[in-house]
Amino acid sequence: MNNFSKRLGQYGLIVLVHLGVVLIWQIAINISEVPDYVMPTPLATLLSLGEDYGWAHNTFVTSVEVFGGYFLAIVVGVLMALIFSWFRTVETLLMPLMVSLNMIPKVALGPLFIVWFSYGIDSNILIAFSICFLPILLTMDRGLKEVDPDLIDLVRTLNASRWQIFTKIQLPGALPYLFSGMKVAVVLAVAGAIVGEFIASEEGLGYLMLQVQVTMDTSAMFMGVLLITLIGVVLYSLVLLLEYFVVGKTGSVN
Repeated sequence: MNNFSKRLGQYGLIVLVHLGVVLIWQIAINISEVPDYVMPTPLATLLSLGEDYGWAHNTFVTSVEVFGGYFLAIVVGVLMALIFSWFRTVETLLMPLMVSLNMIPKVALGPLFIVWFSYGIDSNILIAFSICFLPILLTMDRGLKEVDPDLIDLVRTLNASRWQIFTKIQLPGALPYLFSGMKVAVVLAVAGAIVGEFIASEEGLGYLMLQVQVTMDTSAMFMGVLLITLIGVVLYSLVLLLEYFVVGKTGSVN
């Protein structure tokens, strides 16, 4: 209970800090009298939600792209790390290739994805996946390697299968590493989805921001940025919550 109260107090302070920044933003704009088309106030930004820009639909589209690319990266990253841990020759051959492919600017890959998969959510999910995949693969692979080899040798003498070794020993030990990679990947997944929408899309918050840029509706642009940020915060919070219940209660993380 004390731990819960402590966490609740920490989250309360975090909320107060964010509200303080918003208050300073409002006061600074009022004092400096900066025009709204240059820097809108928080109130003007909030009021832009009343404009007919399809906020709900575009936010939903961007959320699907971010969460879809992120989930795909976790599944593929964990599976590849597992394969690498079982077959070291495969890792020796493919890991450098994974790193090299990740060095390709994703903005350059965007047009190719559009040619291959056409416009729409699918292309943006794949762009988000391509950006946030490597951190999950690297951290999971590292976590699987950190398991005590003597312990693995011991359970092998007891005729444990590879799958049993993975689920009972390697996975629990690798979870803290995996969650570290997942936290980094949240930011990259959001960036990947927006990159895809900037390149070529007909819906989503990134597409909407390009549209309102033409009319210099800065308030709507700021609202788009805030909603994109909110999507990332929600995803990051879900990762923290999952980490607390999956890893924190096992005692793997102090």
